[in-house]
Amino acid sequence: MQTSPNTKTASSHLLRRRATWLVASTLAYNVVESVVAVWAGVDADSIALFGFGLDSVIEFSAAGIVLWRLLVETRGADAATVASNERFVRRFVGATFLLLALYVTVQAASTLVYQRAPEASGIGIALAVASLAIMPPLAWGKIRVARQIGSEALLAEAKETLACSYLSVILLLGLAANAAVGWWWADPVAALLMVPWLIKEGREGFSPHAADACTK
Repeated sequence: MQTSPNTKTASSHLLRRRATWLVASTLAYNVVESVVAVWAGVDADSIALFGFGLDSVIEFSAAGIVLWRLLVETRGADAATVASNERFVRRFVGATFLLLALYVTVQAASTLVYQRAPEASGIGIALAVASLAIMPPLAWGKIRVARQIGSEALLAEAKETLACSYLSVILLLGLAANAAVGWWWADPVAALLMVPWLIKEGREGFSPHAADACTK
């Protein structure tokens, strides 16, 4: 039994609405996350927590661009415009990931050299736990919808949401170790553990196969 054009159109519209809702939810959460993480990172002198906040800024910037891209497509943009938007999203995310990797490396190395011990941050630990609960479901939901509507930009943004989950684990381990046993070096080491992931994401942002890689 063949699906009628009207049914396909209705299904496509529903999927775009679902994608829009998921991306908007990611954007809203990351705005809150970035403000709390940056504030708490400065207050506790925590490189890992401050870097996590900057990553959230990158994420809500990417989410905002993808949201715009979905709205453009909904309004009937041509295929060339949609493709151009998707390439811009991947390159934008890639560039900001590389800048963040550079920042984290310099600041964490400085902390280790001068042995600046960060204060324990209960807010940071709570934020990392909240991100671990919220980010993975949002990421996998966007990946499923992106595959259905064939959106490389949405796939790339979903991968960044998965990166947030990965960074939350590292952040939680570093802050918990510092709070529990006073390992001041755990925070900058946790920050440095982010760097390989950030560089990998940055390089993939400029790859023509970046969106495919996020599903592997």
